[in-house]
This record gives sequence, structure tokens and C-alpha cells, in this order.
Amino acid sequence: MNESLPGGLHVSRETASRLSAFEAVFRKWAGSINLVAPSTKSDFWSRHIADSAQIFQLLPAPKRWVDLGSGGGFPGIVTAILLAELGDGWVHLVESNNKKAAFLRAAIAATDARASVHAIRIEAAPRQIPDCDAVSARALAELPLLLDFVWQWAERNPACRAYFHKGRDYQAEVDKALCRWDFDLVRHDSVVEPDSVVLEITGLKRKASD
Repeated sequence: MNESLPGGLHVSRETASRLSAFEAVFRKWAGSINLVAPSTKSDFWSRHIADSAQIFQLLPAPKRWVDLGSGGGFPGIVTAILLAELGDGWVHLVESNNKKAAFLRAAIAATDARASVHAIRIEAAPRQIPDCDAVSARALAELPLLLDFVWQWAERNPACRAYFHKGRDYQAEVDKALCRWDFDLVRHDSVVEPDSVVLEITGLKRKASD
């Protein structure tokens, strides 16, 4: 039986319970460490949960994910909770801040999310996590730098996909990235934030002159 949650998200009762458990952990930890912008805490379900869930809804199958700069758990913990319903797939959460990494471990323990935490710098992640099918990041960096991070995984697995939340000025970042990279791009309009998008990138290759 599905439940309708704030933010327009429809999930099973078990997943709804896990997401509520995540909210409880989030609110406990957010009182002492900065997990999201303070102005967005009150809009937790639509601004963070539903916004994160749309990543999984674009690729709703068991996959090996790497979530970069996982911080407050968006979208990585949400993806891992949705994978728990499938009983397969995994999310590697990369977060170098030790306090935030501890929060992520607490969130996993409370929700049985299919994830593990790597308290390392993003640049070191491809050595510790050699293979993945998909990479995600939210509010982390401009697109050219994100593609630098993704490149080693894309080089090893040409089918690797990347999903990045971006705001209204995303086209300027795309144009800048195209100076150094070739890639296929699909723009998905955000189901939560007007003027925002999720960029889906495949076929990433360095330009010959780079």
C-alpha cells in the first residue's frame, strides 16, 4: 500500500517509515551541525526529501551509486532508503567532514538504508570505490569540477551516468564544461523547484585538446 507524503512523493508504508526515521535523525543532528541552509529546514519534505527522490525516480533500479559531498544525506541517504525497498543496489556516501560522516552513519543505522560512508576527500574516492553505475551530487560544485570528479568512473565504465541538481543558471555551467568535455546531456525539469533542473550526463569524454 502506497502512502502520499508531503512534497508529492508516493512510497510504500515501509519506505515512508524509513524516511520518517531519517527525518528524526536529521532534526536531532541539525541542531548541532550545519546540514542544510537554515532557511530550508522547515520545508524538509519537499525541499529535501522529494527533491532528492527525483534522482532515484530517473533510474529506479538496483545500481551501484556514488554520492559526492553527501553532507546532510541529500540525495544519497534518500536514494539508499529507496533502494532498501528493492533489497538490492548500494550507495557509497563520500563525505570528508567527520561530523557529517558520523551523522550519515547514524542515519543509515536508523533506517536500514543500503549505504556505506567513506570519510575521505572526493579526489580519493575513485581509488577506494573503483566501480559504479551512477554518480550524484547536490549543491556541491559547478559542473566543470563535478565532471573532473566523475571522470575516472566514467573512463572505467562508459555506461556510467551522472545526475546533478542545478538551478536556473545551469546553462552557463554547461557551456563552460563543454570547453573541456564532450558528453550527452538530458535536462529533466525539477518536480519540486521551478526553474531548477536535474542534469543527466552520459558518454563523458575529454576533448582531444584537453
